[in-house]
Amino acid sequence: MRTLLIVGLLVSPWCMAGQIYKWVDAQGVTHFDAQPPQGQEATTVLTPSPPPARPAPPPRSNVIGDQQAIDKSVKAQVAEQQAQLQVFCQQARTNLAQLQNNPRIREDVEGEMRRLTEQQRQERITETQKQIGDNCQ
Repeated sequence: MRTLLIVGLLVSPWCMAGQIYKWVDAQGVTHFDAQPPQGQEATTVLTPSPPPARPAPPPRSNVIGDQQAIDKSVKAQVAEQQAQLQVFCQQARTNLAQLQNNPRIREDVEGEMRRLTEQQRQERITETQKQIGDNCQ
């Protein structure tokens, strides 16, 4: 029992700092001590070395702050795209109304005003309706 206590102390971090000696006395009892006995031969006990120091963890970046900044940036881009889409849809609806309500549409072609034919007007109406259907709510 005493030996078990001594071995327990050998393993504890408190005892790891110094050198430990082991010897057996005349009665056959094994002893452990920090100093060798006088007039008797002792062996050195290898003590386990302390665990290596852990390297300091790298500094953590502000992950939450970085993610919030990215989220804010993405939300701003989405809002800008939606605003541009609303402007496009408004203009497309205005153009469609003019194409449908005015049979005499003119356009500027190379600085000269030309009237659209009925077939061209119908093609533009169909094209504008498709754009509105594809892009607008």
